[in-house]
Amino acid sequence: MPENVTSLSEDRDALLLARAGTGDFSAFEELVRRNQAAAWSLAFHYLSDPIEAEDVVQEAFLKLLRSAPRYRPIAKFRTYFSQIVVRLCLDFRSKKHPVYCDIMPERADMGSNPEVLLSIKETGNELKRALSDLPTTQRMAFLLRHLDGFTYSEIAKAMNISAKAVDSLLQRGRQTLRSQFHFSPK
Repeated sequence: MPENVTSLSEDRDALLLARAGTGDFSAFEELVRRNQAAAWSLAFHYLSDPIEAEDVVQEAFLKLLRSAPRYRPIAKFRTYFSQIVVRLCLDFRSKKHPVYCDIMPERADMGSNPEVLLSIKETGNELKRALSDLPTTQRMAFLLRHLDGFTYSEIAKAMNISAKAVDSLLQRGRQTLRSQFHFSPK
C-alpha cells in the first residue's frame, strides 16, 4: 500500500479516536469496523483460539474507548492499538500454554494433489510446533514482524521495548527456528 494511503488511513483512525474521546460513539463504531479484523487476526495468530481472540479484541476495544479522551497521536494509531492487543495477549497466555499460529494454511490455489496438500499441512504443523517452543516475547516479535509486517520500530512500541531488543528477540527466534525447523525467515 502506498505510504500516502497508509498515512490517510492512520490520520482517519486517529481522528476517529479523538472524536470518540469527546463522546462521539458513531466515530468509535467506525473505528471498530475499520480495525476489528486486523486486531482479531493478531490475537488469533498469537492465541490460536477464535473465541479467546474475540475476547481479547473486545477487551482491547474497551481499553481503547476508556483511553480515548487521553489519546494523543504521538505514534501511529495502528502501533498504539496493536500495543494494547499485544499486551492483552501476553497477559492472557503464560508460557505454559502452547501457542500456535496458522502460517501455512491450506489454500485451494495450491492445487488438489493430495501429496502436495499433505506436505504443506505437515510443514505447517512443524512450524507451529517450532513457534510454540519459542519464548513468549520472541514468538510475539516474530508474529508481528513476519505475519503483520510491522517494522522494528513498530514492534518496539507495541511491545514496549527498544528496537535493539526487538532485533535481539528476532535474531534469537530465527536461530532457534533454524535449529529446530531448518527455517530461515528474512
